[in-house]
Amino acid sequence: MEGNARDIRLYSGTANLPLAESIARYLGQELGHVDVQRFPDGESFVQYKDNLRNADTFIIQSTCNPVNENLMELLIMLDAARRASAARITAVIPYFGYARQDRKDRPRVPISAKLVANLLTTAGANRILAMDLHAQQIQGFFDIPVDHLYAAPVLIPYLRERVDSDSVVVSPDSGSVKMAQKFADRLGCGFAVVAKRRVDATHVASSHLVGDVKGRTCVITDDMTSTAGTLCAAAELLKREGAGKIYATVSHFLANEKAFAKLQESCIEELITTNSIPTKVTSPKVHVANVAPLLANAIHRIHDGESVSILFNPAQGDLFDKQ
Repeated sequence: MEGNARDIRLYSGTANLPLAESIARYLGQELGHVDVQRFPDGESFVQYKDNLRNADTFIIQSTCNPVNENLMELLIMLDAARRASAARITAVIPYFGYARQDRKDRPRVPISAKLVANLLTTAGANRILAMDLHAQQIQGFFDIPVDHLYAAPVLIPYLRERVDSDSVVVSPDSGSVKMAQKFADRLGCGFAVVAKRRVDATHVASSHLVGDVKGRTCVITDDMTSTAGTLCAAAELLKREGAGKIYATVSHFLANEKAFAKLQESCIEELITTNSIPTKVTSPKVHVANVAPLLANAIHRIHDGESVSILFNPAQGDLFDKQ
């Protein structure tokens, strides 16, 4: 461990304080004292109130809406910790913003995910702990270690109560095929794929279905949703093809009030997501699973120099007992 770090220190930005507090409880720790303020012109100011010298420091911050403000806050917190002589600094990013800009698919566009990776490293991060990155290759954008967790071990136990061996896990587009296949394997279900065509930034059309869903319970899986357009369009197609109950699961729920309204009117029975992002709007159709025990176990294992791969297995129920 860099600098022979001894003490573990947990700090949180302002993006998702309830999740950070829950992680601290699972670890039997208290969040460290850090002063985060905004100058009148919007600049962020950070000052740690604790001694970080030779400490194994974990900074918890999702880069969700407002993305640029939360990202800048995280960068400043990293820089302040580095200048305070923390032995090792791990950026715990339950939701990694800019992940959708992971390739140059049009002329004269940036690869913003790579830019953010460079910024985090330059600011002082020695390690990254993230969950369900939008694209696996983002791990390669970093020149520092990345521990990439999956929300599946938290989501699958809840889904098992709603599906059986005759159910079908559905990928709403080609980009989610691998994720859906893993869910299908772990749930012991069938597998289907929907072909998606994006009309514009907020509208999606689902045109073709590969797989048999007639009379069967379906679970649509994706890593994130912001407009709920992909999920709702896929659900409509499944219902037209004779599907029974339709559930959806996403790791990161970026939806606003309009998306909630769209979801409420859709044929989706329930959407299962996580608290990687704070959700202000509530709905009986949305179940939020707590990923704090998953992240807390990962932090504990990183601090002790143990493998985190055991956390990929949803069968390890004792790792996620409620507290």
